[in-house]
Amino acid sequence: MGYVGCVAMACLAKHGHDIIGVDINKKKIEMINNGISPIVENNLDNIIKEQHETGKIIATTNGQEAVERSDISFICVGTPSTPNGHLNLSSLFKVCEEIALGIKAKPNFHVVVIRSTVPPGTNKRMTKIIESGSHKKGGIDFAVVSNPEFLREGTAVADFFEPPYTLIGSDCTPAIDLLKKVYENINAPIIVSKIEVAEMIKYVNNSFHALKISFANEIGRICAKIGVDAQELMEIFCLDTKLNISPKYLLPGFAYGGSCLPKDLKALRTMAHDQYVACPVIENIENSNEVQKNVVVQQLLDTGLDHIGFLGLAFKAGTDDLRNSPIVDVIERLLGKGLNLLVYDKHVFLAKLMGANREYIMKKIPYISKFLTDNLEKVIKSSNVIVIVNPEPEFKSINFQELAKTKYIIDLTGQHHINLPVDAESRT
Repeated sequence: MGYVGCVAMACLAKHGHDIIGVDINKKKIEMINNGISPIVENNLDNIIKEQHETGKIIATTNGQEAVERSDISFICVGTPSTPNGHLNLSSLFKVCEEIALGIKAKPNFHVVVIRSTVPPGTNKRMTKIIESGSHKKGGIDFAVVSNPEFLREGTAVADFFEPPYTLIGSDCTPAIDLLKKVYENINAPIIVSKIEVAEMIKYVNNSFHALKISFANEIGRICAKIGVDAQELMEIFCLDTKLNISPKYLLPGFAYGGSCLPKDLKALRTMAHDQYVACPVIENIENSNEVQKNVVVQQLLDTGLDHIGFLGLAFKAGTDDLRNSPIVDVIERLLGKGLNLLVYDKHVFLAKLMGANREYIMKKIPYISKFLTDNLEKVIKSSNVIVIVNPEPEFKSINFQELAKTKYIIDLTGQHHINLPVDAESRT
């Protein structure tokens, strides 16, 4: 009955559910049973008082009994950090042991919902603990569902009723259907995902929020030094919901390139340097981009295969711009390893390269003509590793799922969701 638990208890009761609050703290239980909220949160005290008076909310220190009398158990215990950065999940697992005793004593299907923020793999560990303690089978007699919360202190009640979405991580249909019924009055879409995705989402959310705050503060520090109004600047920045505040560029794939991003990032970094402004986030963006290139190089070398075909060479689909194309750097690093490389990009023909494009590629890979081809079928047929570099429309007609049965497919666009065979030796 901490922050997350009390908010869930009150809001679910307001939607008509009968709630049993459980906590080892007798003082909290006493307060709830008197219609008093044990935490301070806008409008929460009113809801708890109201729902306690209607009989929708009671509280107890007996977790086993609460499980026996309910259909669903929401786990909302804390998962504090350890000194080395891991999470202390001991309270979570202790609750599982108590829940297991309750499930052992009841004949009907029970759903255990994880609201606590936990790392991927915790759901499976909890399932095993409950199986061991209840002598029942996960997915048949009970199910553990990952259902992260998206609550902000101060607006938690409003956030509960109107979250961005309700995420249910489970592969158990009865459990999913029951959770959908619980949340049917919530004003948000219900998304069902793989368990590990639901476990990971809060870490991604909060890390991105921290990144945004740090980035904005660094921009503020630079602007303060050069006499630019940072508040006005960032207000205008946020008005762009087409690129700046949008899903654009947030799909995991490959490194950035081109003529604009590297140049302007370097210029901004130089402004900060010239003004002696420390901006570790901005200063390390390029380093992170280089790491992504190295990851792809190593991934290709780790396949142990020697015929590699690249579908795309330009830094962006639909262009012939090779300047700062990250895949050019990858190809350059692979040269000298004794690998057989083929590159297909219909927009890039050596004879047509002129100006900055030709100067750049001749400096990086002067003998590009040896492995550049305009024959897509040749690349696919003769390569045992295929790297999808750009999301060109013509590649949509290729059945990469089928090719993945005999070839190693590396999708840098993140759009094909290739299911790769485990054994590289099975590929031609």
